[in-house]
Amino acid sequence: MSELTTPEANPAVSLRRGQWRGVAALAQREVTRVVRIWSQTIAPNVVSAVLFIAIFGGALGGRIREIDGVPYSAFIVPGLILMGIGTAAYANTASSLYQARFDGFIDDPVSGPMRARHLLVAYMAGGIVRGLLIGVMILVCAIPIVDLPLVNPLPAIVAFLAAAVGFSALGVGVGLIAQTWDQQSYVGNLLLTPLVFLGGVFYSVNVLGQPWRALTHADPILYMVAASRQGMLGTSEVSLWLSLGVSVAMAVVMVLWAGRLIAKGRGLRT
Repeated sequence: MSELTTPEANPAVSLRRGQWRGVAALAQREVTRVVRIWSQTIAPNVVSAVLFIAIFGGALGGRIREIDGVPYSAFIVPGLILMGIGTAAYANTASSLYQARFDGFIDDPVSGPMRARHLLVAYMAGGIVRGLLIGVMILVCAIPIVDLPLVNPLPAIVAFLAAAVGFSALGVGVGLIAQTWDQQSYVGNLLLTPLVFLGGVFYSVNVLGQPWRALTHADPILYMVAASRQGMLGTSEVSLWLSLGVSVAMAVVMVLWAGRLIAKGRGLRT
């Protein structure tokens, strides 16, 4: 093979390698930031979830002994894991991308050879890693406290991955369109957190009357919680396939939306 036909001499191959090296470097920066300041990015979410398990499980467990045949202390764990994953994944990418815009750091990766999909993957990496680390640590801390049968972990894994990906992409989108720090925090505090709490984390949707039951079924987080609960505890208020379908569809929609914003240069070009 001549020198002109080697992969190293092929401009297209060199460009692709350069793009993915840029993705790796930017993703490493995002992940390193999460790990380095773990006392701010990981510990608070884990401690909050464990306190929810201890306090709600202990205080309400005596009054609400079982829901759908599952002890209340175990019933709330899948939703708390998903809540930790989703809120952390969103907060990480939203704040990181907004800060990159605010500080002007975003100009360097945007002016490089990376395309929209490369920037999307790189910035989502930190949120996904942070969310999944928190989810694993909450699970590890919960196992000695409550009995989790882990009936069929696969649906729970799919739901947790969908939450990490979907909320990371949501954070990217909000980080691009937010004009102030307050705006990017509004979505998390005034939209995401209420939707998580109304998604059946602490209660069964079956106990609600109309129209609250119908409104709760319009909350996409309900289906993520239901899929994770089905996988970990073997019980769910919603069909498993419907739960998985909505969970994956929401993640895909968020990724496409965030990728579209980056491709259009929203928030990246002055």
